[in-house]
Amino acid sequence: MVATSFDYQKATSVEQAISLLQSHDGDAKLLAGGHSLIPTMKLRLNSPALLIDVSKIEELRGIREEDGHIVIGAMTTHYEIASSDLLAKKAPMFVEAAKVIGDIQVRNKGTIGGSLAHADPAADWPAVVIASGAKIKIHGPDGARTVDADDFFTGFYTTAVGENDVLTSIHVPVPPKGSKSTYAKFPQPASRYALVGCAVQLTMDGNKVSDCSIGFTGVSDAAFRDSNAEAALKGKELSGESIQAAADACADGVDIMSDHFASEDYRKHLAGVFLKRALENLK
Repeated sequence: MVATSFDYQKATSVEQAISLLQSHDGDAKLLAGGHSLIPTMKLRLNSPALLIDVSKIEELRGIREEDGHIVIGAMTTHYEIASSDLLAKKAPMFVEAAKVIGDIQVRNKGTIGGSLAHADPAADWPAVVIASGAKIKIHGPDGARTVDADDFFTGFYTTAVGENDVLTSIHVPVPPKGSKSTYAKFPQPASRYALVGCAVQLTMDGNKVSDCSIGFTGVSDAAFRDSNAEAALKGKELSGESIQAAADACADGVDIMSDHFASEDYRKHLAGVFLKRALENLK
């Protein structure tokens, strides 16, 4: 199918992109990698009057360490994250997640900011930013603000990004000494989206887990942090017994999705399986 007619403008700054969004009163969309927006336009599920291309705004690109955080620009591609030595050393679950997104064409063009703003419930990045304790920076008409990743995903395809806002960067705290992280997922064979994806970051004090954070994607209508599974691990040795306890507790009290790919029971089962796999990877 072919999209309805639309105007196109390439923004040269975040301020210009915000101004263009405001001037079109909800009838404009930002174009990043385009892997989600363009197909919906072709199906006429989305028909903006204006596409605002933000792909060439330099301030939205790059990966750097700054003030105890790793800052990832919103327009940084999945491939650039997968290739980052800084992330491989200090936040390896970002590299692991990037390497299993889509295929090479998707990784070369798709962006972390576009994925987070789209908030597909089966996307990989939401679980990872939640488990990392990241803050997401958003610029809008009233200036900049940051939102904890835990609070960023507000529902099915909905986030804290407002109608006239631009997601500009992701700020990942450099994990303390003794930390390690990983990401494990069960991909849908055709799309490579996660039927279940699990990101885990642990901090060890000797042989015991002093802190941990666990993020899930693909399980519910929005990514979430699993505090029940975390509680089963904190203060414990990372053993077969504690890992099984965390798996048994995971996704409790969560409204689990059911669709033609996987039933509610199967998704809950997969959540436990892939949490166990992630934790075994960190032993």
